[in-house]
Amino acid sequence: MLVAKPPRPIRPILLGVCAAVIGLSAAPPSDEGWVSLFNGKDLDGWSPKIKGHALGEDPYNTFRVEDGVIKVVYDKYDEFNDRFGHLFYKTKFGDYRLRIEYRFVGDQCPGGPGWAIRNSGAMVHCQAPETMGKDQSFPVSVEVQFLGGNGKDERPTGNVCTPGTHIVMDGQLITRHCTNSKSKTYHGDQWVTAEVEVHGHGKIKHFINGELVIEYEKTQLDDKDADAKKLIKDGKVEVGDGYISLQAESHPIEFRKVEILVLQK
Repeated sequence: MLVAKPPRPIRPILLGVCAAVIGLSAAPPSDEGWVSLFNGKDLDGWSPKIKGHALGEDPYNTFRVEDGVIKVVYDKYDEFNDRFGHLFYKTKFGDYRLRIEYRFVGDQCPGGPGWAIRNSGAMVHCQAPETMGKDQSFPVSVEVQFLGGNGKDERPTGNVCTPGTHIVMDGQLITRHCTNSKSKTYHGDQWVTAEVEVHGHGKIKHFINGELVIEYEKTQLDDKDADAKKLIKDGKVEVGDGYISLQAESHPIEFRKVEILVLQK
């Protein structure tokens, strides 16, 4: 008499194929290929640039790592005195997705400008940090602006600002400094996930907690900006890559996660 053999177990790889066919995922694809730019222990790979100081100097310990997060703090400042700061990552990128978790905490540094309350950001397409002037406040770049709510008013985050640059939205050249997104307002000290998708000189999209809130394209240098004019070579104003930096604009902020997914052009 023939005895039926027990069915062979489905191998994990086949399970993954079957899951994909029926619309399920055996593993979260959103995390495949992502690399952390922050090791959770120190600022290895990052360099501060504080207005009035040379690249790499941070005498006030503005940027520090505590409790596994990058903290922007002002406990060693008597007054802010327009000492805007940026923390640059060492590598230039062109096509990528950048994912950051941030939250605002505490009170603004005394002397900080009114517009900078619960205001910070991540800069993309930055000029090389070594090309910044000692007294330059902001790198020529595109800012993914982070704003925290004041507890009562609407205040979108994930906006776009353009120090030394212009962008194109809906076919129109945008020369104003900042353009608001359509995001929700996030009050208090809650963590917010911001993601920016960058396609070189092409499309750039901002996402807040997974929702697309603004998009634009064709980043270009502003030929009327003193800092940007120094970067224009042979009349070329198109910007298709650059460095990434995190801001210090006078209000304490924490960055819990800084990750990148490099994309093919």
